[in-house]
Amino acid sequence: MAEVAYVSEDDFKSVVLDSSLPVLVDFTAVWCGPCKMVDPIIKQLAGEWDGRVKVVKCDADQNPNILMQYGIMGIPTIMLFKGGELVERSTGYLPKEKLVSKLSAHI
Repeated sequence: MAEVAYVSEDDFKSVVLDSSLPVLVDFTAVWCGPCKMVDPIIKQLAGEWDGRVKVVKCDADQNPNILMQYGIMGIPTIMLFKGGELVERSTGYLPKEKLVSKLSAHI
């Protein structure tokens, strides 16, 4: 499984919004049980989609302004950005197959 880098409020624009590749962002927190369930799925996708989709994580506790900007009320929230625009979002745990089917139309 691939290790997934973290983004912050400081580099969110350059890493996510300005990316030429679609970017999957996993909004997470260390204390969140469902986030821990999603973590291996996110790492698998990072490996499987390497070169086609950039996969990053964003710590919800350390980046409250991003959460407010996108109206994130619960975690894990997984968002897919393409061309700087939010094209898909999912909140809560989803099995890998359901998450992939939701996202694959945009990839």
